[in-house]
Amino acid sequence: MSVSSVIKSIQDIMRKDAGVDGDAQRLGQLSWLLFLKVFDAQEEALELEMDDYQSPIPEDYLWRNWAADDQGITGDELLTFVNDELFKDLKDLYAPMDKNPRGFVVKEAFSDAFNYMKNGTLLRQVINKLNEIDFTDSKERHLFGDIYEQILRDLQSAGNSGEFYTPRAVTRFMVDRINPKLGERIMDPACGTGGFLACSFDHVKTNYVKTAADHQILQKQIYGVEKKQLPHMLCVTNLLLHGIEVPSQIVHDNTLARPLRDYTAADRVNVILTNPPFGGIEEPGIEAGFPADVRTKETADLFLVLIQHLLKPGGRAAVVLPDGFLFGEGVKARIKEQLLQHCNLHTIVRLPGGVFAPYTGIKTNLLFFTKGQPTQHVWYYEHRYPAGVKNYNKTKPIRIEEFEAEKAWWGSADDGYASRVENEQAWKVSLDTLRAANWNLDQKNPHVGEQISHDPDELLADYARLQTEAQALRDELKHILAQSLGAEMMVKTAASA
Repeated sequence: MSVSSVIKSIQDIMRKDAGVDGDAQRLGQLSWLLFLKVFDAQEEALELEMDDYQSPIPEDYLWRNWAADDQGITGDELLTFVNDELFKDLKDLYAPMDKNPRGFVVKEAFSDAFNYMKNGTLLRQVINKLNEIDFTDSKERHLFGDIYEQILRDLQSAGNSGEFYTPRAVTRFMVDRINPKLGERIMDPACGTGGFLACSFDHVKTNYVKTAADHQILQKQIYGVEKKQLPHMLCVTNLLLHGIEVPSQIVHDNTLARPLRDYTAADRVNVILTNPPFGGIEEPGIEAGFPADVRTKETADLFLVLIQHLLKPGGRAAVVLPDGFLFGEGVKARIKEQLLQHCNLHTIVRLPGGVFAPYTGIKTNLLFFTKGQPTQHVWYYEHRYPAGVKNYNKTKPIRIEEFEAEKAWWGSADDGYASRVENEQAWKVSLDTLRAANWNLDQKNPHVGEQISHDPDELLADYARLQTEAQALRDELKHILAQSLGAEMMVKTAASA
């Protein structure tokens, strides 16, 4: 039975349980079970490597000691153990970061986790199904990607609006072009399930790690923050499987909640790779932590301001952003102006519709920039569908092989990408042109005529995009009006006093 079939069987069992209501809870249930199984698999590996290794959590809670035996505890006894002992003790675990970092990872992962299942017999069936996957086997460990694909598909049906999970091909291309190196601090401030971080870890390991000392350096150079509990736990699990022994630098928090001024030089990083949530609006008050001229409630815009701030001089970033950011005005225009002033936005890869199917049909872009020198011109590269493909979908996603043309054209940062030439898919736009266009980065390919799509999916996606942009504009106007009225009231109060 394939890994994806096992996961489907598990979800079918969960549907019979009265306590599990909908895909979101099924995924939450599956995530903590997966975490404990993967964690224990790594514990076994560490025990073989170290003679005096001590488990960071009570041994009773290791998967092998309560879950691995298919004939083990079940029914009410299993429920009592999980609810009254395992969850309670792991949430309350004494695990300071400096003294018990792996225990700290467990405590953080379980801080907002829940056991939704109410039938102990069904829970045992789920556990037994999960035992069919051997995460100590390199082949099955590799197949964990299948689990992720299944989970991510289900996340969409669970109604997680604004959360778009980056296709593996896009992730790999972005990491390859940024080329993170050994010793560089690599961060994703909205890391989701950890796709960029895992891919960066593998990239550095494959290309730069030669010794055991190198491996220890790599262990400590991956940083991530994720706001929501489910993707955070999946991210930690993902990184454990990739070989990060103590993913304590994956924080369960909202990066945007910390005021920008509180991020100091000590927080700065060499590389940022991210796909920030777009189309989303932050909770009231978050924008107050940002400079007045770039305050907005739109999540993706705030992240771009933060990314610029977090990069060290010479730091490199690759960011996924929708078309709406490129042509947006108002606050978006000011953010883009600052980006071009403080960073060299050397490349924008324009992706066609369907790359993020089934999550959204909105067209997206990959922005590559380096901090420290202003932009002189921006190169654009239009990624086209391969021959015979009219749109990407779940069964025909974008493939890494399709980026070979971009790689061949790319050139080197060392000489300012001097080898690049314009062609039917690539063109260059000067800073003066962008300034005259009020920082509109939505610069069309001059080598092709205006193309009007009549595809229903694209038209619906465009309509949704326009609605989102209109709402963002309305929110901004409300904010400005509220500020104006507040100032007017203060003046009247002062005058009457």
